[in-house]
Amino acid sequence: MVYNPFSLENKTVFVTGASSGIGKAIAIECSKMGAQMVITGRNGARLNETFQALEGEGHLKIEADLSKEQDIRNVIELLPQVDGIVHCAGIIMQVPFSFTTKERLDAIFSVNFNAPALISQQLLKHKKINKCASIVFISSISGVMGTLPGLSLYSATKGAVNGLAKGMAVDLAPLKIRVNCINPAMIQTALLDAGTITEDQYEEDALKYPLKRYGQPEEVAYAAIYLLSDASAWVTGSNLLIDGGITLV
Repeated sequence: MVYNPFSLENKTVFVTGASSGIGKAIAIECSKMGAQMVITGRNGARLNETFQALEGEGHLKIEADLSKEQDIRNVIELLPQVDGIVHCAGIIMQVPFSFTTKERLDAIFSVNFNAPALISQQLLKHKKINKCASIVFISSISGVMGTLPGLSLYSATKGAVNGLAKGMAVDLAPLKIRVNCINPAMIQTALLDAGTITEDQYEEDALKYPLKRYGQPEEVAYAAIYLLSDASAWVTGSNLLIDGGITLV
């Protein structure tokens, strides 16, 4: 047997936002490391695509829209005991701050902040998070190390997530439950293929990064595997920066 400190064998890992992008990559890569996966997403067809791509057997999928309280309750009820959680579900809302409304604030905070906070709290309340478990929030460099025009609301949610994770890390340390954030810069996902920027604009922006490209979803997944595994047993309350060097310049 090959020694592997990053193995997720005998661990059950729950990933939200697993129907596409970073969440999908995390779910698939964790299954390759031996984890039994529980995945959720609001798009049933795409969630099934992720489910079919998982390696191994015994996985579970739960279709859910985490902006809805009833769907969150269903997730909590259906979840088994877990050893790891990756809060990846999120939405981006690009709007100038002067056009902020309560409805927009409620919409983006409900998914990006309220849902992961409430899910974590309810799983703790129902004793569904095992001792020595690991909770990982997919945050961003936005709102923590900088931002871009029109992203004030999105940045606010990610700044809030980082603060939440640090507080949780302290509160849950007596239970040996670790809580950390991953802070990616621009990642090549379907969001970038939506036609909002041209190929030339994409290439020009990517060249601003010292490593001359955007990140790949799998590169965030590898960081999540580290934080979920026993290799990071002495890591809690941290921000793991994955940014291709963009915050250096």
